[in-house]
Amino acid sequence: MKIALIAHDKKKNEIIELAKKYKDVLEGNELYATGTTGTLIMGETGLSIHRMKSGPLGGDQQIGAMLAMGELDLIIFLRDPLTAQPHEPDVSALLRLGDVQKIPLATNMGSATIMLEALKNKTFLV
Repeated sequence: MKIALIAHDKKKNEIIELAKKYKDVLEGNELYATGTTGTLIMGETGLSIHRMKSGPLGGDQQIGAMLAMGELDLIIFLRDPLTAQPHEPDVSALLRLGDVQKIPLATNMGSATIMLEALKNKTFLV
């Protein structure tokens, strides 16, 4: 399964903790991430991750292109809903593409945990 991991700056610690907790689940999949998020997760977990550019520098669009081409199965994008993002149009486009392509997309720890638990229990089917 191909999984994208993205987190806004104020959510980086949360996605690192999520990756640590579910390392055994994630390591059996092909992982992609925006630049800074991927670097941080790799440093803390040792997981192998294909890194894109930083989100504001086009990483969200790179993930979006993969999504549009049907190259992703799941996206975990921990968003910071209380901070204005300079690349908000890219974020909105990514969310819209997830809906259009019918790809599961978690935007907070609750939904991300549910999805990773389903992967862990082998009840998540693509």
